[in-house]
Amino acid sequence: MKQLQISNASLRYLEQSFKEWLDIMGYAPTSVYYMPLHVRELLHYLEGKGIKNIKELDNKSIQQYYNKLKERSNQRREGGLSNNHLNKHIQALRKFIDYLRQVGRLEIPALILKNEEADPKSIAVLTEEEIQLLFKATHKKPARNPNCMNDEQMEALQARDRAMLAIYYGCGLRRNEGVCLNVGDINFDCALVHVRKGKNYKERFVPVSKSSLKYLQDYVYDHRAELLQGNKSESFFVSQRGGRVQGQTLILRLKYLQQQTENLDLIEKEIGLHALRHSIATHLLQAGMKLEYIARFLGHSSLESTQIYTHLAGVDGEQPQEFRNIPRYEKVQLHEDELY
Repeated sequence: MKQLQISNASLRYLEQSFKEWLDIMGYAPTSVYYMPLHVRELLHYLEGKGIKNIKELDNKSIQQYYNKLKERSNQRREGGLSNNHLNKHIQALRKFIDYLRQVGRLEIPALILKNEEADPKSIAVLTEEEIQLLFKATHKKPARNPNCMNDEQMEALQARDRAMLAIYYGCGLRRNEGVCLNVGDINFDCALVHVRKGKNYKERFVPVSKSSLKYLQDYVYDHRAELLQGNKSESFFVSQRGGRVQGQTLILRLKYLQQQTENLDLIEKEIGLHALRHSIATHLLQAGMKLEYIARFLGHSSLESTQIYTHLAGVDGEQPQEFRNIPRYEKVQLHEDELY
């Protein structure tokens, strides 16, 4: 998509203007970067069809473009685009239409595109045993130390790794929610994480299990200062240079832990931070938690987004009788404690 060239100045301006709009609206840096690239492919397609004015855009031409997109080969590997990748294009297209409406450039009905559901088989989910292996890997002494870190720095990174697993698996946070997390957002007395920068600007409180809380306390009180190196930062996840950790750094640490497990089945899985979120949702459902509570735990605005876990877990989301009278946060914490 980066290599696609658009000759029409008006269409090029639209891509740049859309990107600036996303930034102003406060979308995550990854969305600000990738959504305009997805839209560029649409604009390139329109230019090839001789459409030079965005007012000529309609649902029919978008559907034709999307049908073409489903037939396009994957540029990085064999085969076509995955359902997840196609869904990212759909999200970008919908947001682009919202942008056009809000800036008064175009009035177009809501997009209705087919094959929008993600393939449950394409979502990586770890077993409870594999989660345990990742936690155990945080205690292993690395075979090599390329950054020449001392023992205190190494222990601090491993404590941060455990905190990372506690946040993304134990609390089910999204990638950007964890990256934006500040130390003050964690209430250790109430065992709650305050997610201030959730999807669509929605805030929520997420309960923390006793085991996860221990990992968070250990990192904050005993090791975080080692990474700060005298710097001042509100960020919960701190880099080796004392600044806020980027999502890619956390992903690389997760990949490192994956290799450290020396478990071939686990190593072969394509996982990222979102796989940890998928895993806790699946495990909570398998443990008997009602879909409604899992949706609140994850910060989903509707049950439709949570429904996919019923396919992953192989259950219908019905809650056992013994859990129905327990308050919401206790339900999440009760099930999660049983997973460790």
